[in-house]
Amino acid sequence: MTIRLVSVDRHVLLRLGLARVVAAHADIELVGEAGSAADALRVVEETAPTVVTMGLSLPDGDGVAVAQRLRESNPDLGVVLLTATADDALLYRALDAGLSAYVTKSAPVGQVLTAIRHAAVAPTSFTTPGLAAALSRRQSQGGLLSRRERQVLSLMRDGISLPAIAAQLHVSEATVKTYVSRLYSKLRVNNRSQALMVAVNQGLLATVDAA
Repeated sequence: MTIRLVSVDRHVLLRLGLARVVAAHADIELVGEAGSAADALRVVEETAPTVVTMGLSLPDGDGVAVAQRLRESNPDLGVVLLTATADDALLYRALDAGLSAYVTKSAPVGQVLTAIRHAAVAPTSFTTPGLAAALSRRQSQGGLLSRRERQVLSLMRDGISLPAIAAQLHVSEATVKTYVSRLYSKLRVNNRSQALMVAVNQGLLATVDAA
């Protein structure tokens, strides 16, 4: 399968550089490029790409917000955030926004290509170099989940029903459903089994046990 790529960045030289890189790889075809949010929306609609590489700062918008808009209308679109600097806060933002990958512009070419290929085959699965370490730092700084969300996750792991969780936490069932909805949103899953699987993979259940 040939990956259809659109490059979005305010800097022409960055777009030219990426075009030169992918030209040497037969599995990636650059089908369009854009220097603004408005152009990005138009080009993506016209070219139907597999993956978009997105700069953070555009003349008329924020790259992460533009990526979210693109994903809303193209759920299977892979999005790689390509930025100038490595920053944990930006990494967490890209993760929470549901992007596919986060790579710095100074990364080796191989990492950029790997991110593009990952985004093509697993657009809803986030990857970035050093992800495990970044998640560990996030947990040590307050965690991905709130204390109450961790409690709900722990009870879900034990197979307790939502009404029973509500009774144990002395809150309404509607409140528990709100916590569960937030859990699913933060973990980017759709059901209990998926939530527990992601929690195990990200080491969140160990955090729950220690809390």
